[in-house]
Amino acid sequence: MLNKIIQYALHNRILVMFVSALLIIGGSYTTLNMDVDVFPDLTAPTVVVMTEAHGMAPEEVEKLVTFPIETAVNGATDVRRLRSSSSAGFSIVWIEFEWGTDIYKARQIVSEKLMPLSEMLPEGAGNPTLAPQSSIMGEVLMIGLQSDNVDPMELRTIADWTIRPQLLAINALPRLLLLEVNTSNIRFLPIHKKCDITM
Repeated sequence: MLNKIIQYALHNRILVMFVSALLIIGGSYTTLNMDVDVFPDLTAPTVVVMTEAHGMAPEEVEKLVTFPIETAVNGATDVRRLRSSSSAGFSIVWIEFEWGTDIYKARQIVSEKLMPLSEMLPEGAGNPTLAPQSSIMGEVLMIGLQSDNVDPMELRTIADWTIRPQLLAINALPRLLLLEVNTSNIRFLPIHKKCDITM
């Protein structure tokens, strides 16, 4: 079989050269006009729901905020997987849809499921909001502020009024989240007194 192909190519040199030239030209044109991603997005269509819950511990956020959101969107059309993260004062739920689902349709489905939920969340919890549409590759940088000389409340003020506006001025930054950790401490000091109990 291979000998026949070689003999045919040798006897029809002009045809082989012509087909080879067509393949080279077509391949070069396709290569030059092809969309190439340096980091191709290999994640399924995902909608991210973020909810602030000021003053709540991670366990409370999980029980009172994250779980109701998961329950509300679980079983929605084309939902294949749910993931969540609960931290102090903040809840994130990732709702992953089936491959090929239109991301705008997915966002609409999640929005409809979340509408009645905002009234059921506890006091102090914000309304669940959808994160801007971006891939998992979009989570690039996390910055933390720490100081031995400045108290946590002043650090939070610096983050809110100095650093945040400067970061938001960066072009193509879709979302900036401020997470508060240890913004205030309350200490209880017991007072020991002698008690004289008579009966």
